[in-house]
Amino acid sequence: MNTQEFDLIVVGGGPGGYVAAIRAAQLGMRTALVEKAQLGGICLNWGCIPTKALLRSADVLRLVRDAARFGVNVGAPQVDLPVMVARSRTVAAQLQRGVEHLMKKNGVTVINGHARLAGRHSLRVTRASDTLTLAAPHIILATGARARQLPGLEPDGVSLWSYREALQPPALPRRLLVIGAGAIGIEFASFYRALGCEVSVVEMAERILPVEDEEISAHVADALRKDGIALHTGSRLKSQRRLAGGWQVELEGAGAAVLEVDVILSAAGIVGNVEDLGLEGTAVKVEKTHILTDHYGATGEPGVYAIGDVAGPPWLAHKASHEALICVERIAGLDPHPLDSNRVPACTYSHPQVASVGLTEAQARASGREVRVGKFPFAANGKAIALGATGGFTKVVFDADSGELLGAHMVGEEVTEMIQGYTVGLELETTEAELMSTIFPHPTQSEAMHEAVLAAYERALHI
Repeated sequence: MNTQEFDLIVVGGGPGGYVAAIRAAQLGMRTALVEKAQLGGICLNWGCIPTKALLRSADVLRLVRDAARFGVNVGAPQVDLPVMVARSRTVAAQLQRGVEHLMKKNGVTVINGHARLAGRHSLRVTRASDTLTLAAPHIILATGARARQLPGLEPDGVSLWSYREALQPPALPRRLLVIGAGAIGIEFASFYRALGCEVSVVEMAERILPVEDEEISAHVADALRKDGIALHTGSRLKSQRRLAGGWQVELEGAGAAVLEVDVILSAAGIVGNVEDLGLEGTAVKVEKTHILTDHYGATGEPGVYAIGDVAGPPWLAHKASHEALICVERIAGLDPHPLDSNRVPACTYSHPQVASVGLTEAQARASGREVRVGKFPFAANGKAIALGATGGFTKVVFDADSGELLGAHMVGEEVTEMIQGYTVGLELETTEAELMSTIFPHPTQSEAMHEAVLAAYERALHI
C-alpha cells in the first residue's frame, strides 16, 4: 500500500481543524485534512451557524409582533417553520462551500474518510471504497465533541431530540421540555418560545447559565419567565413515562413538578470524540472524554496534538480556531503565546443576549483580590431607548489596587456584537484609565460600556 506523505495532517474539519490546515499551508507545510463528514464540523453545519439563522427568524418575528409600537401597522405574523428551517440549512450550506473553497485556495489536500493513528507519524484512513495510509511528522486531532446522551433519553427524531432534531423539526411541538440551561438549552428555549411553544427548562445547577455572572443569570431568568418560559433550577429528572404522543416527566429537587410534554430536548452537555482514533498503545492521555495537552496542544505522544472541543473546555468555536493557530505556529518553530482561557469571550444568543469575558465578580473576589464593580443599565442609554431595547445592563470588574480589567459581563440587545471591545482591553492588559479616556461614539449602545467603567469609580455621567 502506497503511503502519501505530508508535513502535517489534521484530523477533523471543524473550526479548529480547517483553521489549522489553512495556517499550516500559509507557513509552507504540505498539509492534508481528513474529515469523515462535512467540512466546517458541527459548528458550521449543525451548531453555531444554523442556530443563529433560526434565532434571527425569532428576532424578526418578535420585532414584527411589536411593530405597532414603532408606528408600523402590519397584520398578525404567521410562522412558516419549513421556510425558517430551509433558510437555516441554506446558510450552513453556503458557509460549508466557503470552507471547501478555502481548502482549494490554500492548497490543502482534503480526504473524506475516517482516520485512525496507525503507528508513529502514521494514519490509516478508511474511505467508502478503499483505505489510505498517510504519514507526517505532525498530526493534529481536531475531532470535536458530540451531545451527551442521557440514559433512557436517546434521540429518536420524534419525541426525543438532540440539537440536530431541534434544528430541523418536522413540526412545532405544543409543549417542549429542555434539559439543560447552558447556552444551547437557553437558546433553543428562546427560539421555540418565540414561535409559540409552551417551554419548560430543567437544570441541575441552582441557576440557569451557571457559568455566567450571577447577576447576569438572574436577569436572564427574569426575562425568560416574563416571556412565559418555566424554569426548574436545582432539579433533575426523576422519571419519565411515555404517553400517547408525548411524555410524562417527574422532576425532583427545588423545582419538583410533574410535567406532560410532547417533546424532550436534551442539551445536557457534550462528550469528546475520542473513540476509534487509535489512541490505544500511544502515550495520549484521555480524561473525562477529553485529550490532555500542554499549553500548545501537544499530547504525551511525540508528533500528536489535540485542539478544540476534543481537548476540553471552553467548548467554543473561536477557542478552537485560536488553539489551531497556537499549535501550528509552535510546530513551525514560531513563538506564539499560549491560550489564556480568561480572555476567551462567551456569547449566548438567547432573548436577551448574553456576552462575557474574564472573571465573574464571584471569581474575582474568590481569588483574594479587592475589586471594584461598575454597572450601567441600557435603560439609561440613548440609543437603546431609541431602539426600544432598554432591558439589560453592562457590568465590569476591576482589580481595586492596580485598576486591571478582570472581567466584563453584558446582557441585552446585540451585546454579543459589543463584548469584543472588552476582549481587546483584556488582551492589552487595559486598566480603568485607558478605558475612561477612550471616546465611545454617540449615540450607540456601546456607550454603556464606557459608563459602566466610570460607575466602578463613582464617575458615571448618566445615572
